[in-house]
Amino acid sequence: MKIAFRLFIIMSFVFLILSCGGKEVVKKEEFDPIVYLKKADELINKKEYEEARKLLLEIKNRESAKEYAPIAQLKIADSYLKEEEIELAVTEYRRFIELYPESTYAPYAQYSIAMAYFRQIEGPERGAGTAQKALNEFLKLEKMYPRHPYGDILPLRIQKCRNIIAEGELIIGKFYYKKGSYKAAIGRLEGIVKNYPDFKNLDETLYLLIDSYRNLNMLEKAKEYLRLLREKFPDSQFVRKAEGFRFQ
Repeated sequence: MKIAFRLFIIMSFVFLILSCGGKEVVKKEEFDPIVYLKKADELINKKEYEEARKLLLEIKNRESAKEYAPIAQLKIADSYLKEEEIELAVTEYRRFIELYPESTYAPYAQYSIAMAYFRQIEGPERGAGTAQKALNEFLKLEKMYPRHPYGDILPLRIQKCRNIIAEGELIIGKFYYKKGSYKAAIGRLEGIVKNYPDFKNLDETLYLLIDSYRNLNMLEKAKEYLRLLREKFPDSQFVRKAEGFRFQ
């Protein structure tokens, strides 16, 4: 009888514990977007990008006021950029602009797209295509957000892109020129004169045009470009070299 009573007491105690265990004993963490953003930043600093993006996506999905959702979207894009996943970063920046076109952060998103390409520019031999992408995005920034905060640096970025593209065209033009394919060279060189009049090596470009037309016996066109060379670059060494040509 005593054994049965003791067994009853033990079973009752176990049942009580299990009953308590069925209740939520650990309080679920309250959703706080500010705390989540801070944790995401910490994870990004540790290069734990995937875990950080999980938190940022949760902010986007759960934050009803949508006060912090745009910031979370930007941080997702920034995290891909830091991870050197350029195309994914660009996609996420574009998504931000689509979702929040009136946001004060929209110019930053567009600038970041342009800079993602700009940082990939390697040089005129291999970077002209990337420079063109960056240039297109910088020009889009000027058009979409004329009051952007990048007024001091943007003209320099644009000019570098333009110079890289023009240098790439000049390399190709020189290749044809040296082969004696003067018509092909003229096609590239005249494109530079027309599209990149502020190109830093425009004097050399004009000189090659003059000689290409001279070799094709198109002397009037050669003289036309010689006049332009003299007018724009009177002190250039290429003026002296071009004046040594015979136009007869």
